[in-house]
Amino acid sequence: MRTLYLALKYLAVTLWSGFVIFPFLWMLTTSFKTANGVTGGATWLPWLQYQPSLGGWQSLFGGAGGVNIVRPYLNSLVVTLSGSAIALILGTLAAYGLSRFSFRAGPIRNGDITFFFISQRIMPPIVLAIPFFLMLRWLGLLDSLPGLILIYVALLMPIAVWVMVDFFNTIPRGLDEMAWMDGCPPVTTFLRVILPNVMPGLVVAGMFCLIFGWNDFFFAFTLTFTKTQLLPVSIVALNSSVTPWWALSAAAIVSVAPLAVLAFVVERFLSRGGLAGAVR
Repeated sequence: MRTLYLALKYLAVTLWSGFVIFPFLWMLTTSFKTANGVTGGATWLPWLQYQPSLGGWQSLFGGAGGVNIVRPYLNSLVVTLSGSAIALILGTLAAYGLSRFSFRAGPIRNGDITFFFISQRIMPPIVLAIPFFLMLRWLGLLDSLPGLILIYVALLMPIAVWVMVDFFNTIPRGLDEMAWMDGCPPVTTFLRVILPNVMPGLVVAGMFCLIFGWNDFFFAFTLTFTKTQLLPVSIVALNSSVTPWWALSAAAIVSVAPLAVLAFVVERFLSRGGLAGAVR
């Protein structure tokens, strides 16, 4: 019975792995094809089933009527990392306050304030497009990296607050009180006692911020023109009257690579259980 169970389990894992990996394999093989190779049917083995070409990859650097994505790629890294870091810091501080202290403004309580944060993500992005556009124009930050970072902080901070409030609520309040009794001031308690125990939450919130920030197209398109362009916009610029699947496949691989590497790096932080024996 156990042998059958293990066989079914490994079969399910193998099938699911193949289902997940297949799109990446398709993109990888397509990125080395030409127009005739794409329209000629599904082929997988280079030199045996089709003649590989670097045209799709060369188009990412301005070759063969393509678009140079190096500068947009660096812009996306700067905007996403900066916006996510600032949003995570501010969101963590706000979440700790909402978790540990009671706020009241008429009928509004902590739960209402927390829901207000996440409700900013419920609104359609187009509702915020014109206010953000006018605000950045008034500040002189339209079509600039600082302007996009400011917008991304506003977009990503609700995610950090929503995730971190839940993680802070799992930390016993007695841990704070025990640290205070041992002579730790509130700031030291937060930095050296509470934060290490919510490291999985910081990783999860940071991952969500990075994913949403990296994949954003709408605001990257509506709030920039020519001086500042992000990766999603430059990938769309690759398209023409004839869809260059080879170039788009190469761009998709380049686009997803940072998130894939990040997922492998932070995977070990996603386990809970750091509170075992923390409260005496």
